[in-house]
Amino acid sequence: MKGEQDLNPKDPGSPDLPTPVPADKYLSMVLLVDDQVMICEAVRRMLANQPDMDFHYCTDPMDALTVAERVKPTVILQDLVMPGIDGMELVRHYRRVSATHSVPVIVLSAKDDPAIKSEAFQAGANDYLVKLPDRVELIARIRYHTRAYLDHVQRDEAYRALRESQRQLMRVNLELERLTRIDGLTGLGNRRYFDEYLGAEWKRGLRTQTAVSVLMIDVDHFKRYNDAYGHLAGDDVLKRVSQVLQTSASRSTDLAARYGGEEFVIVLTDVTPAGAQHVAERLVRGVRELDIPHGDGRVSVSVGVATIMPQETVTPDDLVKAADLALFRAKAEGRDRIVLHEGDEPLAGVSS
Repeated sequence: MKGEQDLNPKDPGSPDLPTPVPADKYLSMVLLVDDQVMICEAVRRMLANQPDMDFHYCTDPMDALTVAERVKPTVILQDLVMPGIDGMELVRHYRRVSATHSVPVIVLSAKDDPAIKSEAFQAGANDYLVKLPDRVELIARIRYHTRAYLDHVQRDEAYRALRESQRQLMRVNLELERLTRIDGLTGLGNRRYFDEYLGAEWKRGLRTQTAVSVLMIDVDHFKRYNDAYGHLAGDDVLKRVSQVLQTSASRSTDLAARYGGEEFVIVLTDVTPAGAQHVAERLVRGVRELDIPHGDGRVSVSVGVATIMPQETVTPDDLVKAADLALFRAKAEGRDRIVLHEGDEPLAGVSS
């Protein structure tokens, strides 16, 4: 590129001896932006034979940002008086561009003027030297700013890596939490999640005085089905029944869960007994429509339904036991049916 040079600072012909390099050396990528080739050559000679420094210069200020993006400097040496664009404005450009916004900028000026220094620092410069500076001082400042910049970059990278690690850990924890609540076979909530959810909705119902319903569901004669068709076929039945449960309890506040074995449960919130019965009817009808052969008939389910307005004297266990008692009656009365817990049946007695 015109006006830009990449030079290896090692110069066998240079009379200058290398400046001692710190033990914890950092490689300095130095970019000098100055339209005077003589200045560029003078700085090149100052940095010659420094094994920890790569020197590049650009004599066309309009190319400075492009060169900086390619070179990726750790320090920019910026002249202030340049044709076509003010060096101070170029410093401001560095701070606005993502590739250079945090790269240290050392301003080189022919004037030791406090007002110019102040403006340079306000524009975003990190340091200010009157050119041509002392060789030892220039090398020391380049190394200082390189070290500070690379440490900053490493901290940023470490922070980003830490944040990504935290995000990954959070995703893993969320997945583990999900797995602890999900039944592996059916994808429904498991017994633990059902207990937690019912307890939380019971407390909410106490506060808002809204009813909670529990539907206890049992796959009729499931042991016989397993014995006749095998456990793999039995698992498939449980999966298909669970899909019907999910479509039957379709509100975001409804929960369908596997209670254990061939038993399932649905929690409905803010619902009337008639509404709970409607869900149960949809469920029973949906399982019938699966039309899964079972002996002389087809796979069916029995459902016990209980709806209670939460009270301090009644517990969630009482609600579950009431629904379970209704399920027992449904099975005793011939299965493939729904039985509702009667409102006049004493709940407190259920828990005794």
